[in-house]
Amino acid sequence: MKPLNNCFRLLLVLFLLQGCKRQTAAEAAILVKNEVRYAKGFSIQHYFGYSILRVQNPWPKATKTYTYILAEKNGKVPDSLQHFPCIAVPIKTIVVTSTTHIPSLEMLDEAQTLVGFPHTDYISSEKTRGLIEAGKVKELGNNHDLNTEVLLDLHPDVIVGYGIDNHNPTLDNLEKSGLAVVLNGDWNEETPLGKAEWIKFFGAFYGKQKEADLLFTTIEKDYLHTLKIAKKATSTPTILAGDMYEDHWYLPKGSSWGSILLKEAQGDYLWEETRGTGSLSLSFETVFEKARDADFWITSGQFTSFKEMIDSNPHYAQFKAFKTKNVYSFSGKKGKTGGVLYYELAPNRPDLVLKDIVKLLHPELLPGYEPYFFAPLK
Repeated sequence: MKPLNNCFRLLLVLFLLQGCKRQTAAEAAILVKNEVRYAKGFSIQHYFGYSILRVQNPWPKATKTYTYILAEKNGKVPDSLQHFPCIAVPIKTIVVTSTTHIPSLEMLDEAQTLVGFPHTDYISSEKTRGLIEAGKVKELGNNHDLNTEVLLDLHPDVIVGYGIDNHNPTLDNLEKSGLAVVLNGDWNEETPLGKAEWIKFFGAFYGKQKEADLLFTTIEKDYLHTLKIAKKATSTPTILAGDMYEDHWYLPKGSSWGSILLKEAQGDYLWEETRGTGSLSLSFETVFEKARDADFWITSGQFTSFKEMIDSNPHYAQFKAFKTKNVYSFSGKKGKTGGVLYYELAPNRPDLVLKDIVKLLHPELLPGYEPYFFAPLK
């Protein structure tokens, strides 16, 4: 019976070893699991030789997940993934379509890879403006009617586009022309850190996952540190936001990232209870009735002085915040061609925005700090 027992034992050992090999191979297949923690609109899984990038929510109420394969040199992509769009990484050239994408390229030290942009006048950054002036970034026309001829001539490794709904004929036509198009939904994120985490999306195209993680971790750490400081506030001043544009007063909805920042800075935003992201569109009378006695007023960035406000609408002078000179704007920092830096950089740097607002509402909590974006009207 001994030979039989030995044979059985040998088979058992081989079976266990084979089981261990299978488990080890499965575990080793994924180098890094999805480390996106705040953003709801994308995920990245890194494998040996390739990564899977999924964009789940490129616009409100999107029902389709978009999957892209980022293949490294000599990386073997499984047959089961061959039907998805495949992009060779690290990329050398890129076209982006929103100013909010520019800071990620600069922070990753990849601004020089940008070869085209729609409405280059909107870009505020001095660094990228220098590239534009040197003729290294081509003008691509309107965002929803991109110049196909210029794009075909440039033939960038990837075009990062965005849509507001499921109807994106320009991007569809570019794909049919053989260009690689990837959707970006950073604008659809609801939380400040969720927006900022999209730097990891860009890092994946350059093989700079570690750099992107480090950059975001620094932003996250600073944001959470300021959040702790804000909780020491002994008051919650009331806040009015926005102003009139073509007979409508636009201000952020209660679930928008702007509203969240005001709340986390220990402010009482008067429309905090409204639901949804994006903007509310109200009449002057509706806003005045609710916010005439608001302690602070953060405008949309249209104005840089009280005179400009009065010239636009004399009734602004009836608000308490106007009378007490507690009106603030982020329009002071502009690029050479008029682009407002806040719209470009703020989504990527919520740590700076939060610190600014805490300083405005509770100056005693941040002695010595000078706001980066916001300044009182002149």
